[in-house]
Amino acid sequence: MAAIQRIEGVHQLDALVEQSRQQPVWIFKHSLTCSISSRAWSEFRSFVATRPEHEAVFTLVEVQTARAVSNAVAERTGIRHESPQAILLRNAAAAFHASHSSIHRAALETWMARFSSSASLD
Repeated sequence: MAAIQRIEGVHQLDALVEQSRQQPVWIFKHSLTCSISSRAWSEFRSFVATRPEHEAVFTLVEVQTARAVSNAVAERTGIRHESPQAILLRNAAAAFHASHSSIHRAALETWMARFSSSASLD
């Protein structure tokens, strides 16, 4: 089972963007005060629980406690901030993103299958 890393600094985000050149990186932006975000967070955790450790990097940005990181994700990806939001980085760019009720395990699994670490990252 894969672990979920908390991103608390922009320097961590920058390192993850670079790491996405080698393996897929998932970023989940979570609002601690939103019931829709709580449901999406549950779906994301359920998805991650089925993934092997080496397949991808899975991360969490809590928007209330890491506002600078949340803003930097929007800047680096060109994707307008929303929460909840799931973003898959590949080759230092967003390959997939979803927000709100579009975040569900089946959609995440579909995109993971398309960009697994065993697939070419070219």
